[in-house]
Amino acid sequence: MGHPPLEFSDCYLDSPDFRETLKCYELDLERSSKFLKELIKDGNSVITAIKGYSVAVQKFSQTLSMFQFDFIGDSLTDDEINIAESFQEFAGLLQEVEHDRTMLVQNASDLLIKPLEKFRKEQIGVTKEKRKKFEKESEKYYSQLDKHLNLSAKKKETQLQEADELLEKERLNFYESSVEYVYQIHQVQDRKKFDVVEPVLAFLHSILTLNNLTVEMTQDFMPYKQELQLSLQNTRNHYESTCEELEELMKRMKHPSQLYKMHSFLPMEGYLYCQEKWALGVTWVKYYCRYHKEGRRLVMVPCEQKPTTKQGPTQLTLKSCIRRKTESIDKRFCFDVETNERNTPVTFQALSEGDRKLWMEAMDGKEPIYHSPIHKQAEMELNEIGFKFVRKCINYIETKGATQEGVYRTVGSNIQVQKLLNAFFDPTNPGDVDLHSSDWDVKTITSALKFYLRSLSEPLMTYSLHRDLMCAAKSDNLDFRLSEIHSLTYKLPEKNREMLEMLIKHLVNVCSHSEENLMTPSNMAVIFGPTLMRAKEETVAAMLDIKFQNIVVEILIEDYKKIFSYMPEDSAAPPVPPPRITPRKRQPITISKRPARVYQALSHDHFQHTENGQNDTPTVDEDVSVNPIPLQRSKPVSFAPLVPREPPPRQALMPRTANRQDRQTDSDAVKINDTRQRPDSSSAPNGESGVYVSRVPSFQSRKPPPKNTSANREGDSDGLTRTKSTEKPAICRPPVRPPEPPSRCPAPLKPPSAASSEGTATSYVASKTKFFENASRNVGSPPASPSPPVVTNIKKQN
Repeated sequence: MGHPPLEFSDCYLDSPDFRETLKCYELDLERSSKFLKELIKDGNSVITAIKGYSVAVQKFSQTLSMFQFDFIGDSLTDDEINIAESFQEFAGLLQEVEHDRTMLVQNASDLLIKPLEKFRKEQIGVTKEKRKKFEKESEKYYSQLDKHLNLSAKKKETQLQEADELLEKERLNFYESSVEYVYQIHQVQDRKKFDVVEPVLAFLHSILTLNNLTVEMTQDFMPYKQELQLSLQNTRNHYESTCEELEELMKRMKHPSQLYKMHSFLPMEGYLYCQEKWALGVTWVKYYCRYHKEGRRLVMVPCEQKPTTKQGPTQLTLKSCIRRKTESIDKRFCFDVETNERNTPVTFQALSEGDRKLWMEAMDGKEPIYHSPIHKQAEMELNEIGFKFVRKCINYIETKGATQEGVYRTVGSNIQVQKLLNAFFDPTNPGDVDLHSSDWDVKTITSALKFYLRSLSEPLMTYSLHRDLMCAAKSDNLDFRLSEIHSLTYKLPEKNREMLEMLIKHLVNVCSHSEENLMTPSNMAVIFGPTLMRAKEETVAAMLDIKFQNIVVEILIEDYKKIFSYMPEDSAAPPVPPPRITPRKRQPITISKRPARVYQALSHDHFQHTENGQNDTPTVDEDVSVNPIPLQRSKPVSFAPLVPREPPPRQALMPRTANRQDRQTDSDAVKINDTRQRPDSSSAPNGESGVYVSRVPSFQSRKPPPKNTSANREGDSDGLTRTKSTEKPAICRPPVRPPEPPSRCPAPLKPPSAASSEGTATSYVASKTKFFENASRNVGSPPASPSPPVVTNIKKQN
């Protein structure tokens, strides 16, 4: 179980539980900082110490294997599981290649040391500064609060007002620093998932590609690297979308009017000072109180700043609540509570007049309640006009914008969107708008459609099914995910299901043109996840679940025909996955293993022959250098000294076909995909069958795009560029049987013309490892020479 989410609302309450949770995050931050320092130190040892290089790598891999990512919430996405297991995979790979290493790693500082130092200084350093500011403002606020509460009610009114204003100013400063500190903690927790893993991934890539004796292991590593890049890119995209929602929520929570709205859905709790009478006088003791209106229970937790002994909470059953008259007591903001457990009333002092009113309102006190009017945002309804609007938008988009690059991702003008909505939903003449006129463009219509769906009084997938849909998306069983979402879809109201089916069918049509518009089902899910689903209460925990909302929408798009073509067999009973020999479970991707290869002595002539397309490799090597056999890691990595491996018996791998849309998260993921090796079911140059690469934890399978496609496209919102060669790679998985860990075929040699026309790679790892990508192509396995008929017959029998 990971750390509980830090809610912005808890910053206002500043409860002891909030402080304990904050302390857990701070300890984790210190641990991460120490880990980064150790990782950077070990990386420098690898780069500078040639003689002790092997020992340094062993220590480095051991450091990686011991680190575990902490996570927020109760579940991880498939991509986050890959990231969490990535360091263990890296450590195992380092142990495998250490006995073959003979060359010094070059340019490793730019790939590993600088990004980690940048993350540690710019991210963790900023968090520590926010922590200092938070502690300073906390001390100032509570010091001022103690002084303020000790003021006598007999002071002049002007003095009391000045004191109130000063306290309010300190309180706002403290609350603002607390909210910013919590926001920065969430930033670091999310960013370290990719900002820490990506440099290590690039560093490992440089080690493998620079070592001429580990070319085959580099080929084994490439598919895992690319899959992990997709996981990192998916996580980055989820982070960016979640970050925008968190930032909006933080801004709203900073507004003073929002502080009182919080109490409409939160139980009444906060700090109170309780008057305790002793033989020698009266003392005021600080308590953190929670009032449960159902049982009229008041729980008092003592929270002195420096308690000598830890005391348990006190529970009181409330009978009545009465405001204390000002002239009857020397303190301000006081009220009396009568309880069943005590014979005399208990006097409490609130922190302010407004706080006292909230407490008395919650306890049904006699103090009158004053509410500020709440202006409710205008909401759309799911009626005939709404259906007409959605149909018109869909018809226009499929007619003129289905192939437009970045459709639904690019945002139209807010003024034009509001103008279109106001004209279409005009009560005097609703629906009388011609979308095909020159006044509206594709961006305006797609933005208006998204705005309409987001503005519904209840989301299309309804509040009542939100929790069940989230549980289905978090399930480890991939078959259960699909069957549960299938069943829940038919629990929607008739109008909602009709609208959902029409919309998903449209998104399937748009995604079918992903070659032109770059909008894959995963990209579309990132956009429509928060549009079709949302939690009833806007909290940090709900924002962190957006990534699982995206998974639900992605499954609806990928399995549209299965979900909407027929009803589930028994909607009353929970769906049971069909029996299978090996249930499909989400598992972290692993690095494939291959039999040990007998390497020839490297020389300058060898590289010249390789570059000229000639091959001096005997036919025996051809039989050994088969495609790697994927293995699942079943036990922890051992750090015992390595011994040369005995070649295990080879197994023939059959090509797997795919029938689903290629899954990528954003246009960056599309660009990453361009560097992949193209799986093909046709015969390889050496006479063996090509092997598809399957990605284990992803729910959907992939379909290779048509061959002989060569086009240069410009990237989407991040301004990246990519180049497609005639051999476009793709990752595929079978539609029914459980997918296997990634395996890969030898990288095809790229023609010099294609290499010269290649554009500048611009994703983080690709830009840093551009040189090493080209190096791996030049030093890859040379094409095998024709083998004798006897060897061919033996291979066919195997």
